Amino acid sequence: MRTPINCCSLALLLLTVATSAAAQGDYRVVSVNNGGTISGTIKWSGPAPRQLDFPVTKDPQICEQDGKKTTSLDRMTVGPAGGVANTIVYLKNITAGKAMDLPEQRRHLDQRHCHYIPHILLVPEKAALQMQSSDATLHTIHMDGAASFNLPFPFPNQITSRTMPTPGLVNLRCNGGHVWMNAEMMVVSHPYYAVTDESGRFEFSSVPPGTYQIVAWHEGWGLVGKEQAYDVLTERAVQRPVFSEPRTWEKSVTVNANQSSTINFVIGNK
Repeated sequence: MRTPINCCSLALLLLTVATSAAAQGDYRVVSVNNGGTISGTIKWSGPAPRQLDFPVTKDPQICEQDGKKTTSLDRMTVGPAGGVANTIVYLKNITAGKAMDLPEQRRHLDQRHCHYIPHILLVPEKAALQMQSSDATLHTIHMDGAASFNLPFPFPNQITSRTMPTPGLVNLRCNGGHVWMNAEMMVVSHPYYAVTDESGRFEFSSVPPGTYQIVAWHEGWGLVGKEQAYDVLTERAVQRPVFSEPRTWEKSVTVNANQSSTINFVIGNK
């Protein structure tokens, strides 16, 4: 279980994210004939953070086929040019705009070589997340936050679907003993969300003219300790990694009709 401090911090974080998402729940779909474009990048400043690895303590023949004894925790990806992948960027105070058109691949989750793929999910409110496992071992998807499910995947390639009814942040973990497996899902009420690619790039199209707050959100890249968890298959206690808190950065952006705006973020340890 989490320590009381970690539990309180997580609860406060999830409440904050859920409240922010709920505040945008009155979003209206309108015709955007003179919309602008917002694009930019998330770049890392300073020495690249150390890759977080964790011991492979279960199913090494499935989880780490290269013969290594550790696997990546997938918390930070910095590209060759300094771009930061897997950062969620969104418009905070938009109330009307285009219809939902988020990328379909961000609402399909696979469990492959004991990793959740993709690592960051974007699912529209009241839409379904489709899940499967490509691994010949028992996995689970345990969700907490804006959605609460604990789903077993004992067999490969069987698809399970769940509707996400409430906007907000959802943490995904495995209770099947693969304690390093982690991912984050944002359930959202409007389409102006993006996940940065390996170059750190994001883009929003058909944005109604106006001034908005644009937010960059990263799940956090530090490892601060371990906590006791439970392997449902072996019925044994295991040690799960505990990560540092998510980080956010915010800027103002003005969008003019049929024009392009560029907003860049520079993030780092400082």
